[in-house]
Amino acid sequence: MSEKKSLGGVLLNGIVNENPTFRLVLGTCPTLAVTSSALNGLGMGAAATFVLVCSNVAISMLRKFIPDQVRIPAFIVVICTFVTMVQLLMQAFVPSLYESLGMFIPLIVVNCIILARAEAFASKNSPLPSAFDGLGMGLGFTLALTLMGSIRELIGNGSVFGVNILGASYQPMLLIVLASGGFLTFGLLLGTFNLIVKKIEKKKAAKEVQAA
Repeated sequence: MSEKKSLGGVLLNGIVNENPTFRLVLGTCPTLAVTSSALNGLGMGAAATFVLVCSNVAISMLRKFIPDQVRIPAFIVVICTFVTMVQLLMQAFVPSLYESLGMFIPLIVVNCIILARAEAFASKNSPLPSAFDGLGMGLGFTLALTLMGSIRELIGNGSVFGVNILGASYQPMLLIVLASGGFLTFGLLLGTFNLIVKKIEKKKAAKEVQAA
């Protein structure tokens, strides 16, 4: 039971407590660039999640064989392998999404989130917790990108995932799907998310004090 709880905590950590986008503020370049639509955000998040889980597991399994002096280059080689797999799979099965995301798919190789989890977690833990860490971080990243993409697409085009929500009479606010709109949406969501998390943490701390 304790192991299940600890794995659940590792998973939840990446989604809420250390959400890579809204808490750690990592990977902001693709966050701002690809979230002009909900589908782009979901696609980018799913690709990064696949790489995170697979690279975390592989690095965890190889951690005792990789010398400290070359660990970062070794991590990048492992990450490159899985990014190439994602790239080829997307080209084969979802070419339109691949073209929409463009250069940001190969740039997953140097994404701060991937390298940070490889260095901070996977290189120090066994494969199963590393897989949960990668999945949690990936889900947190995916949820953040999809939420941003949905908001920007809804306000900027009146639709979500290409489905018209606000009707033909809606006048799109095209500013939101531009770069400036990305910064504005990101800033508002960042502040809101951190405000909610801090309130939850204060309530938990107050309950712990009362219980003690």
